[in-house]
Amino acid sequence: MNVENLNNFDPFAEDGDPLAGNADVGSQSNYLHIRIQQRNGRKTLTTLQGLPKEYDPKKLLKAFKKEFACNGNVVDDEEMGEVIQLQGDQRVKIANFLVEKGMNKSSIKIHGF
Repeated sequence: MNVENLNNFDPFAEDGDPLAGNADVGSQSNYLHIRIQQRNGRKTLTTLQGLPKEYDPKKLLKAFKKEFACNGNVVDDEEMGEVIQLQGDQRVKIANFLVEKGMNKSSIKIHGF
């Protein structure tokens, strides 16, 4: 009786791990995330995180507040770093503003309903 098909064989053993050298596979760190959060009732909050280091969040917040006529602040988060919060649903306006100022549109992710 021959039971060759019960041998322990790994077809990928000789190749090794193809992703072993690249630690950032599937990483979201190189994207700028624009999210919306529901507060109470109809009130919403727009958050912007993952801002590159060359942009000053305080100056950007000041420009957002002036352009969109809304209030906002910069929050220091342990995991996300500096997060910009704005009142209301400003997702599309933020994305358009950043693209006009020279940011790559493919690096911006808009989340939410």
